[in-house]
Amino acid sequence: MPSVARLSVSPVKGLGLVHPEALELHANGIPGDRAFYLADAADGRMVNGKLAGTLVQVAPAYDAATGRLSLTLPGGAVVEDDASALGAPVETSFYGRPVTGRFVEGPFSAALSELAGRALRLVRTDATSAACDCLHPVSVLSTASCAELARQSGDPRLADDRRFRMHVLLDGCALAHEEDTWAGRELRVGEAVIRLVGPLPRCLITGQDPDTGEGDHGALKAIVAYRGQPREGAIDFGMYADIVTPGRVCVGDRVELVG
Repeated sequence: MPSVARLSVSPVKGLGLVHPEALELHANGIPGDRAFYLADAADGRMVNGKLAGTLVQVAPAYDAATGRLSLTLPGGAVVEDDASALGAPVETSFYGRPVTGRFVEGPFSAALSELAGRALRLVRTDATSAACDCLHPVSVLSTASCAELARQSGDPRLADDRRFRMHVLLDGCALAHEEDTWAGRELRVGEAVIRLVGPLPRCLITGQDPDTGEGDHGALKAIVAYRGQPREGAIDFGMYADIVTPGRVCVGDRVELVG
């Protein structure tokens, strides 16, 4: 039976992943996940790993209860402050979808701008999970799918699930891409129930080293080479999901189809 192998969230979109032992899935998303994003200081557009890949080297830690945000930079320096000190409101386009938030005061923007080599502004979103790339707040992938991509491509680096930045990684699936067959069905994961909505289209970030952000492989080409491209304009790998029943999910929890 499948189980939860790893949980991943990103308090600041585009920065390093955090792998907690447990997550709380709420009706409107995952508290603390993509709670912040970065905007270009000049033109206001959203900046992610495709535009500033080196920022994945920054390890974030965010305490939603206290509003404290900590960023550990490459080399070990730590930038920490109260991220609830907010400035002017801002609206940013996420692939045509408007996301609202407020600029965060304090030292964060300057530190990240220096590392990225471009002027950036840190923004805290107004709504939970608003800075995810679509309106479905949970993403699911299996270790079997990652292993199959590595086998088919001949590149063991592609077995590393971190390059896909998924919330829930499953172990114990009988087949590669078994999660794709669950579209439209409900899945009990720990205390929560999620509904698998459909395939998740991938972007160029999958071809970046998850530790450095540097390009290391044409992962998208590798996916298409053995899976094809059944949806025009999309290269799919993994599944999106909605939260049906809120609850706590822990590493090691059993996963089973319930509908």
